[in-house]
Amino acid sequence: MAETEIRVDPFPTHSDLDRLWQVAWGQPGPGDPGAILSRSLVHLGAYSAARLVGFVNVAWDGGVHAFLLDPCVDPSFRRLGIGTKLVRRAADLARERGALWLHVDFEPHLAGFYRACGFRPTQAGLMRLVAGV
Repeated sequence: MAETEIRVDPFPTHSDLDRLWQVAWGQPGPGDPGAILSRSLVHLGAYSAARLVGFVNVAWDGGVHAFLLDPCVDPSFRRLGIGTKLVRRAADLARERGALWLHVDFEPHLAGFYRACGFRPTQAGLMRLVAGV
């Protein structure tokens, strides 16, 4: 397996992100990734040769709060440390770019992963705005 390179603000193609979303989550990727990523504080792609195998986006409020979104790794590249590298590098860059807090929401089975990346548990709220999603 080729060595994996982490690229900062890479703007992957729609088809590359869609392929990654399909294998990682079994659903299509964002409709217009360029519009989303152009407003990000930072986003990172993990590449094996020219293939996008991991991704994370950091959105922000324009102030001190940043939000980790869409972290994913191609299942055939999991358990190699790629996800951890993406999240830690995203946190470092968010700090360098002015964020004081990095928030993330995750499913319970991922708690150990996020704890290992440096997150601590907090209470938060969630409201479903659209039924059936």
